[in-house]
Amino acid sequence: MRLTIIAVGRARDADEARIVARYLARMRPKPELIEIDGRKSRDAMDEWRQIEARIPSGAARVLLDERGRDLPSPKLAARLGQWRDDGRDIACLIGGAYGFPDAARQSADLILAFGQATWPHMMVRAMLAEQLYRAQEILAGKPYHHG
Repeated sequence: MRLTIIAVGRARDADEARIVARYLARMRPKPELIEIDGRKSRDAMDEWRQIEARIPSGAARVLLDERGRDLPSPKLAARLGQWRDDGRDIACLIGGAYGFPDAARQSADLILAFGQATWPHMMVRAMLAEQLYRAQEILAGKPYHHG
């Protein structure tokens, strides 16, 4: 299973980038992080076209959006594990300032929220990286998650 994170924007803050890098480095295999330059995007569809062009063919699509489902870590791990067991790659998608258009939502296998609050995109990356690492540890039966 290949895990890809596709995010609009570039990590400019070294502290936030270090958090993401720390969790991704712990994972095996290490997920690929693809950054999309959204500075020239005119709207949500323009950003979406750039993201969609980078999604691996056949990958399960997980959109990060505050209007999505707020899943407990074990349930997220179970969903990721199911896709892994089905032989699917997984693409986690973080939109830009315009959010996701309806076309993106309709193509999603899961729309995931980290609560109803709106989070800065770089914080979402850090939270996503931690949750992906936590899911991997849960699925492996390791003691990282004590819930």
